[in-house]
Amino acid sequence: MRCPFCGNIDTQVKDSRPAEEHVSIRRRRFCPACGGRFTTYERVQLRDLVVVKSNGRREDFDRDKLERSVRIALQKRPIDPERIEQMISGIVRRLESMGETDISSKIVGEIVMESLARIDTVAYVRFASVYKNFQEADDFDRFVSELRPDDTVANPKPDA
Repeated sequence: MRCPFCGNIDTQVKDSRPAEEHVSIRRRRFCPACGGRFTTYERVQLRDLVVVKSNGRREDFDRDKLERSVRIALQKRPIDPERIEQMISGIVRRLESMGETDISSKIVGEIVMESLARIDTVAYVRFASVYKNFQEADDFDRFVSELRPDDTVANPKPDA
């Protein structure tokens, strides 16, 4: 592993331990050339995924990009960081276990929305606003009204 500080390719592992509920390995590394210390994570990758965009463009799946978008949606929400990491790992495992190497960006977005909906409604709406490309307030209103239970069933109007 190349040292991120000086570029030396001969770094040493000082400590290894399971992370993320045993789905990855956390390694503390040391660079003998510059004395720098850094952490790496090793994860199982079942297959190389390719995301097929709606315009037909293809790009390699990027776990970091998925993580950034999920963390933006969950910004300032009371969700434990470990729970976020578990959710991201679950999404990746689900995508990898689909049996396909080419996955539509629409499927990725739907799986992320489904996962966010289970842990935080506000983050779900935030992600959906970008994913579904809301253009005006009415777009939010329509989307949020679909989330609410039907008020007429829950709170019937009294007879006059």
